Amino acid sequence: MKYIKIKGARQNNLRNLSLQIPKNQISVFTGVSGSGKSSLVFETIGAEAQRQINETQSSFVRNRLQHLGVADVDHIAHLNVPVIIDQKRLGGNARSTVGTATDIYASLRLLFSRLGQPFAGYSNVFSFNHPQGMCTACEGLGFVSAINTDALIDQTQSLNEGAIRFPTFQPGGYRWLRYTLSGYFDNDKNLQDYTPEEWDLLLHADTHKPPHPSPGWGKTMQYQGLLPRLQRDFLKKDSKELKLRQQELASIVTTQTCPSCRGQRLNETILSCRINKLNIADCAAMPIDELLTFIQGLHAPAYDTVLQELLKKLQNMVTIGLQYLILNRATNSLSGGESQRIKMVRHLGNSLENLLYIFDEPSIGLHPKDLDNLTTIIKGIKAKENTVLIVEHDPDLVKIADHVVDMGPGSGAKGGTIVYQGNFKELAKSNGKTGVYFAAPRSINKKPRQPSGWIQLKNGNLHNLKNISVAIPQQVLTVVTGVAGSGKSTLMSKVLPQQYPQVKIIDQSPMRGSIRSNLLTYLGIADQARQLFARANKVSAALFSSNSEGACPNCRGQGIAKIDLAFMDDIEAPCEVCAGSGFKPEVLMYTYQGKNIVEVLQLTIAQARIFFADIPFISGLDILIELGMDYMTLGERLSDFSGGERQRLKLSRELNEDNSLLVLDEPSTGLHPSDTKKLMGLLNQLVDKGNTLVVIEHNLDIIAQADWVIDIGPGAGKQGGELVFGGPVKELLQHTDSATASYLNKHLKGN
Repeated sequence: MKYIKIKGARQNNLRNLSLQIPKNQISVFTGVSGSGKSSLVFETIGAEAQRQINETQSSFVRNRLQHLGVADVDHIAHLNVPVIIDQKRLGGNARSTVGTATDIYASLRLLFSRLGQPFAGYSNVFSFNHPQGMCTACEGLGFVSAINTDALIDQTQSLNEGAIRFPTFQPGGYRWLRYTLSGYFDNDKNLQDYTPEEWDLLLHADTHKPPHPSPGWGKTMQYQGLLPRLQRDFLKKDSKELKLRQQELASIVTTQTCPSCRGQRLNETILSCRINKLNIADCAAMPIDELLTFIQGLHAPAYDTVLQELLKKLQNMVTIGLQYLILNRATNSLSGGESQRIKMVRHLGNSLENLLYIFDEPSIGLHPKDLDNLTTIIKGIKAKENTVLIVEHDPDLVKIADHVVDMGPGSGAKGGTIVYQGNFKELAKSNGKTGVYFAAPRSINKKPRQPSGWIQLKNGNLHNLKNISVAIPQQVLTVVTGVAGSGKSTLMSKVLPQQYPQVKIIDQSPMRGSIRSNLLTYLGIADQARQLFARANKVSAALFSSNSEGACPNCRGQGIAKIDLAFMDDIEAPCEVCAGSGFKPEVLMYTYQGKNIVEVLQLTIAQARIFFADIPFISGLDILIELGMDYMTLGERLSDFSGGERQRLKLSRELNEDNSLLVLDEPSTGLHPSDTKKLMGLLNQLVDKGNTLVVIEHNLDIIAQADWVIDIGPGAGKQGGELVFGGPVKELLQHTDSATASYLNKHLKGN
C-alpha cells in the first residue's frame, strides 16, 4: 500500500506530528473542535499540496489560484493534485446563482437557444448578465433599489444642521456644498418648511448649472437632485463607492421586485421564447427535481447531447440532496453545507483518477437518509483510485472510513496529538473522546416531560408546506426532524413567527457588526479589557481600540487590505504596516501582565479564563466553555465564525431566559459528540427554567433525547411539507412511514 508521509507537522497547535496516511482509501479525521483536525488536513496537507501544484504554473496563473498559505511542516511526501471542498460559502454578488455556480443555467441557455420558440437569439442572450438579454429596468438583478427619504432626511433640521443623514453629505462634506452653495436654499431653514418647489429641487432635479450660485461654486460644478445623485454615485452596478458604503446604504435603501420583469431578470424578447409553454425564467424558478421531470419529458433527437448533459447535471443535484433548491437562488444565501455540496456536484461524473479529495464536515445540514447518498458518492470517488480525506463528527460518516485518525485529547493547547490511528472497528477500544462515544450504548428519553399546554400552529402554506397544522407542546424540549428541504425551517422559522411574533429565532445567520467586530466586542467586555491596559500603563483606553486612537493608519484598524477583482471574489491580505493586528505598532509596547493587546486577543477562551482569573467580567466566558467553544480566540472576527459557532454564541445570551418560546436551527452543527452531550445539558437547563424550546435537528443523539418529536416530510420539496408524526420518541420508533424513525432505530442498535 502507498502512503502520504508527513514529518514534523507543527501548524497551529500540532505537536511535531509524524504520520502516514494510506492512499486510495477513505481517511476520516475526528476529534473535538480545536483538536487540530483542520490544522493537519487543510492547513498542512491541503496547503502543501495546493502550494506545490501552484508552483508548476506561470506567475500570471499562480496569482489567480487558491492560496492556503505555507504549512509549518518539515516534509510531506507522495502528495496528489488536491481537490479541496470546504464549507466556505460560495458568496458572490446578486448575479451569482445556483444555476450559474453549477453551470446548469449555461446548459439551459443552450437548450432554449436551440429548442425555444420563437427564436430569440443564441445562448449568450438568455443570460441576465448579457446586455441583450437582461431587463433594462433592473439591469438583470430582478429587483430595484429605492431610497427611503424618511431615513435619509431629518426634516426637523436645516442643511447647515446636517439634515441629510448620509456620509459625505454632512456639513462640511464636499457633496453637501453642492446644495448649500447652489443658491436655491436658505441653508438655515428647516426642511419641513420647504415649499413644494424647493422639495422638488432638493430631491429630484435633473443635472444642470444653477443660474445664481453662491460664491465658491466651481466653474465646472453641476447641480443634481439628491435622489438621482445617490442613484448615480452609489446604487449603479459599476459604482466604485457601492462596496465602501454598503453598511450605511442598508439603512436608507429598500429593495423591491422589479415591476418591469416581475423579478425574472430578463427582457420581454427573451421571456417570449418558450419550450412547452415555459420560458427560461420559469425553469429557473422551479425546484431542481421538478425541472428534472420537465427536461425528461422533452423529445428532441437532434439535440439529445444537450438534453443528456442537462439531465446529468440535474440528477447530480438530486443525488446530493439539493433537489429542493431553485436555479435562481442567490449563492450568497446558501448555507456552508449547501455550498460544499454544490462544489461537490462539479466533481460528480468526471473520470479523473489519483486525485486527493479533501472534505470539511460534508454531513452538515443533512438528514441521515441524505447521508446515504453522500456516502455512496464518496465511495464512488474512492473507487476511481482517488485518496479521500474527511474532517468529520457524524458517526455515520466516520463508519465508512478505511482509516481513522482521532486528534486530541482536548482542544487548543490540550490538543494537537494523535489519540488513535487505525481502522474504525478498533476505534471504540481507544481512550479518546471519540472512542468513548462509539463504545457507549445508545438510549432514548424514557421519561419525557409533560406539556403544560399547547401552541397551535395552523394552516402553514408557505413554500412547500401543504396547509399544515401542528401542535407544539409548551415547556418541553421539542425536536423537529425531516430530510433536507422537507419544510422544517420554513414551518418553525418563518410560519411560527408570523402566528406567534414573540418567538425568538436563534439561527446560524451572520451577526450584526462591522468587519472589526470580534468575540470580545460581541460579549460586551472589550471596554473592561481596555481599561485594564489603560490603568496598568497610565494611558488612554482608546489606544487599545482598533476603532479609535489605536487604529493602524494604513488599514484603519481592519487589519486587512482588500483587493477588488471585479467579477471575481475579493482577495484579503494582511496589512503590511500592522501585520494584520489592526493596531498602530507603537501600541504594542504597552503590556498587561506581560502581554500586549494583540497577544491578549490571540488568547483562546480557555487561556483567557486563566489569564484573567481574578477579574469578575471574565466569568462570562464559562458558558462558552460549556458550549464547547473554549478553542476560539478573543479577537476572532465574527465574520470568520462558522454557522454553528454563531448560533451557539447567540444561544449563550439566552441561557438566563425563562418563559420564552425559543427556536434553534441545528445547534449541533460542527460539534463533536462529546460537545453535543454538553449542549444537551444546556438545552435541558433552558427547558427546566420554564422555556418552550423547539430545536430543528438531524442529529440522532439529540432526537433520541427529545421530550416530543415533530417529523416533517415525507420527502423534500413538493414531496414534503406534511406532518408525518408528532409525539414522544418511544412512539416515533414504531412509525414505519418515517425516514427519521428508520434511521433512529438503526442508530440505537449501533448499526
